[in-house]
Amino acid sequence: MSATAHGLHYPSLRVPLPRTKLAYVHLKNLLGDAKRDRSARVSGYVSIWLPEEFLVLYLLRGELVNACHNDGSGFQPMAISTAVDLVPAEPEYGEITFCEAEDEQLACMFHSQTTAPEPWPPELRSSDPSALFPYLISCTFDGFLEIAADGNVHYLLFHMGQVSGGYIADSGKGTMVERVTRLFDRERLALHVQVRRWDVPRPLPVQAPTGLVRAYRDLTTSLVLRLVADGRETAPAIAEHARTMLVVAHPALEGFSFNGRAPRAVVADADSLTDGVAALINELLWTAGDQGDGHGPAEILRELTHERRHLFQSAGLFDRMSWKVA
Repeated sequence: MSATAHGLHYPSLRVPLPRTKLAYVHLKNLLGDAKRDRSARVSGYVSIWLPEEFLVLYLLRGELVNACHNDGSGFQPMAISTAVDLVPAEPEYGEITFCEAEDEQLACMFHSQTTAPEPWPPELRSSDPSALFPYLISCTFDGFLEIAADGNVHYLLFHMGQVSGGYIADSGKGTMVERVTRLFDRERLALHVQVRRWDVPRPLPVQAPTGLVRAYRDLTTSLVLRLVADGRETAPAIAEHARTMLVVAHPALEGFSFNGRAPRAVVADADSLTDGVAALINELLWTAGDQGDGHGPAEILRELTHERRHLFQSAGLFDRMSWKVA
């Protein structure tokens, strides 16, 4: 793990579990307690420092909803199950902390870890507050700043170029103006304060449940097998070709495979996953399905989705189909 990731410290409202050795904490028990215990059903994040990885697990009202990791080359979103499995059952090394935080801060954290920042004008020195804040006012900036120094990561929210709030990883003493001023004092400037900016973040996305991912994989596999049984022997090749064409617009389709390749873990919310699966099914059935009477696309879909029809309907799959299914 890079020295930068090892020293990262984010703001928090409260710290139920201060940074401690991972060997002293059972991660799955910690996450289970956060879900079961009413007093522990808070929003926040679990930071885990492993020898080669830094993980951030995101919770909303006690539910584990997303995850990111940093292997030294930068942050990337990660499937929750994959992130949890990276933590050994009996770890010899590593550290962990559990911090409570507001939903808005979690959205800023995840957005800054998974999307590229907006560039600054070449002539602007973003670490100089006498240049930075007048510039933000002049362009009526809406969004947030990430200010990183000494491993501490802070967030300032802006509306129409004015500071509207913030989350500062410090002792909490003083007004917001005083706390922000301390971030840009001369000593910190000498330590290379890094300032980046983003537009207003979306709410923290919730990864699609494992059960929904499994149901969609079963459905698409059953659909291909059904087409083969009906005489479309090229259905697997057609499905894989459609997946390859659609994966740029629907990255969740990386989690599907029709040519023997091991599918990747799905890192997407339920809507994005459903959009991708619907586009894949529509393309496959338009290309390989029988559009005439008899066992046409609508009839095939009704048969294959019947057992889990309530799950698919609640996810919005039927609304995205080119044929009336339900």
